[in-house]
Amino acid sequence: MALRVRHASPRTVETYVHWLRRFIVFHGKRHPRELGPEAITAFLNDLAVERNVAASTQNQALNAIVFLYKRVLDRDVPELEQLVRARRPRRLPVVLTRDEVRAVLTRLEGTSKLVASLLYGSGLRLLEALALRVKDVDFATREIRLRDGKGRRDRVVPLPDALAPLLEAHLMRVRELHQQDLANGFGAAPLPDALARKYPNASREWGWQWVFPATSRYEDPVTGAERRHHLHETAVQRAVRAAVVNAGITKHATCHTLRHSFATHLLTSGYDIRTVQELLGHASVRTTMIYTHVLNRGGLGVRSPLDHF
Repeated sequence: MALRVRHASPRTVETYVHWLRRFIVFHGKRHPRELGPEAITAFLNDLAVERNVAASTQNQALNAIVFLYKRVLDRDVPELEQLVRARRPRRLPVVLTRDEVRAVLTRLEGTSKLVASLLYGSGLRLLEALALRVKDVDFATREIRLRDGKGRRDRVVPLPDALAPLLEAHLMRVRELHQQDLANGFGAAPLPDALARKYPNASREWGWQWVFPATSRYEDPVTGAERRHHLHETAVQRAVRAAVVNAGITKHATCHTLRHSFATHLLTSGYDIRTVQELLGHASVRTTMIYTHVLNRGGLGVRSPLDHF
């Protein structure tokens, strides 16, 4: 409830609950009120030392625990002096060449191909693409408006000309599905924040429907209403992974690799890094700088002496 009051996304709620459950089980299901800084440190150190998790994973667990103590139990968490920080390796992102991207996309079909094309063509994260509403796509201006993206920041990205007619045809089929749901007494999409109270009829409007709806309906655990959620990310992840393997690509390429490739190919085409930062929705240009390695030719831009023979 405390997370929902602060308008946390469903994914954040799910993640925090996961880590708090693990924290409680780790300490023999004792109530967190009975656990102090030493218990928190022991759990986080176990993640870093014994389970060898990434730094981001350990930080995720720490954020969940701090939220529990500060916002739910109304207790401050003192500095964890004995905390062992997980190492944060500096890894370059996996990037596909243009030919490799083409090989992957040509081996996809249907909705998975459309979603993957948006990841590469517009630089979207997978969940950003799946959570698109019909009203977010502007065919006239060839723009996609991302609402409440990562870090709760809005941004505008390009809608590729090559993708527009395919997306329009897809939305015609989605509209038919929505009309069927309405005829059967359903068709209400979940609305963000308090919009459902402010605009009680908006959830059934066409503009608020998912661009990529799921094939089946589900029961909303909060309201008990039967709704249709957006397509689950695993469906696209499996399809993309199969396409990578079938294309004979040995790189560990995932859906997120298509977003990395979008940024990399923009830089190699001459776009400045600030533009790429804005399109990706990075809060700091330092995050975007990771893609500048592609501007070098070979290791550190050095030509091997063997090539002078």
